[in-house]
Amino acid sequence: MNLHKTLATISGMTMLSRITGLAREILFARAFGASAYTDAFNIAFRIPNLLRRLFAEGAFSQAFVPILAEYKNQRGEEQTKHLVDHVATVLMWVMLVTCVAGIVATPFVVYFIATGLKYNPEAFDASVTMTRIMFPYIGFMAFVALAGGILNTWKEFKIPAFTSVLLNLAFIVASLFVAPFMKQPIYAMAFAVLVGGILQVALQLPALVKIGMLPRLYWNPMIGLSDAGVKRVLQKMGPAVFAVSAAQISLMINTNIASRLEHGSVSWLSYADRLMEFPTALLGVALGTILLPSLSNAHSANDMDEYSSLLDWGLRLTFMLAMPAAVALATLSEPLTATLFHYGKFDNLSVTMTGHALVAYGVGLIGLIMVKILAPGFYAKQDIRTPVMIAIGVLIATQLMNGIFVPMFAHAGLALSIGLGACLNAALLFLGLRRRQIYIPRPGWGIFLARLTGALLVLAGVSLWMAGQFDWIALRAHPLARIGALMLVIAVCGLAYFGPLLAMGFRLREFKRIARR
Repeated sequence: MNLHKTLATISGMTMLSRITGLAREILFARAFGASAYTDAFNIAFRIPNLLRRLFAEGAFSQAFVPILAEYKNQRGEEQTKHLVDHVATVLMWVMLVTCVAGIVATPFVVYFIATGLKYNPEAFDASVTMTRIMFPYIGFMAFVALAGGILNTWKEFKIPAFTSVLLNLAFIVASLFVAPFMKQPIYAMAFAVLVGGILQVALQLPALVKIGMLPRLYWNPMIGLSDAGVKRVLQKMGPAVFAVSAAQISLMINTNIASRLEHGSVSWLSYADRLMEFPTALLGVALGTILLPSLSNAHSANDMDEYSSLLDWGLRLTFMLAMPAAVALATLSEPLTATLFHYGKFDNLSVTMTGHALVAYGVGLIGLIMVKILAPGFYAKQDIRTPVMIAIGVLIATQLMNGIFVPMFAHAGLALSIGLGACLNAALLFLGLRRRQIYIPRPGWGIFLARLTGALLVLAGVSLWMAGQFDWIALRAHPLARIGALMLVIAVCGLAYFGPLLAMGFRLREFKRIARR
């Protein structure tokens, strides 16, 4: 498998997802701005999204994919299909119970996650209502995570990478054609989440049928629970839940803190997070998607040289593309925020506040992406315990940093703590892989980092100078001119980064890689 080509394919699909996601955020910002009600929606969406990351995409995928790869490579199609059927059955029942319990307990969950909403009863009630509408979304996304793990193991990356586009399209349709006709327009976005989840499930079904892995569900959950492979997945999921929950608990705490800050704080963080997700998804998520099954295959074949080489390839790509993205987020925060969101109800204050959060996220971007590259180095070996211990320590460190940075920088302090916590997480994962000789750096890192540093210094100087040549707030009256100015700045910054790299001897062919079968 050509990893460079596969990464380009997944990144292309992910780019489409992020572009449609950005369009949805632009329309959302224009229609609703940043207020107590947008905070209520973001909090409501965060609850099922949090559970999705905790139980479905996060802990489940980390435990399931390595075992699925083992079955596929060593036990044949029949046993692999039985594993898929039984895992899907158990997952269905767990999600059904979780959804019902969550809908019943929604008021308590909302209060626990966002105590600041209690001072605005209307926003609190709206958040409860929208959470209940969206709660079934985690059930749909659990199936999407199962299907994505199966398809990725079969090297079918396109469909899983494309699924989130459907959620974004549901948002766009709801904001344009449904919200204007509702008594409470923000509720349209909650229904869009539910519809988006259904559409994502529907997209996966034909792909699973094509490879012969469409799960057969059983009404009796004990059929699944009695399977030895399912028991192994559940045993691995236990520690994985702790590993993923550390980050999600930190997110919950941060949401609670933000809900008690100035109205709009949750929304400002959400808008900045959307921009930060561009490089995180295009590189971190895409690479993580490729690396986990590839590393699992290398582990099954006991090919440790290939295992280390895969990690080295992923880390070099991360540094080459994540570092300039981090510089761009920090130096072009106002141009990006103003050009993309500064319309309709999104006012000047929101531009400034979102920009502050974006700068803070930029500081820790490299850590946020590296975690997605380094963690699979443990998960593919079915070692969940090490990331768990690291994640717990990072959780404590992040909250200690909140105590320092939030009084200084308000909502931007929360973003800074998350970013620095991710950098600490990445550093500890890296040291763990090196100490165990799982990852051995390939030659050439010294000259690679020297070239990179020189190009980054040029980029930082050029981007700061270019950003200062325009009054981005005043250009609100001329949106096309502002868009053109941003495109010019980005083009010049791209030349300022890749030009010096090429002049210093960098060549793209250095990153081409074929994974061993």
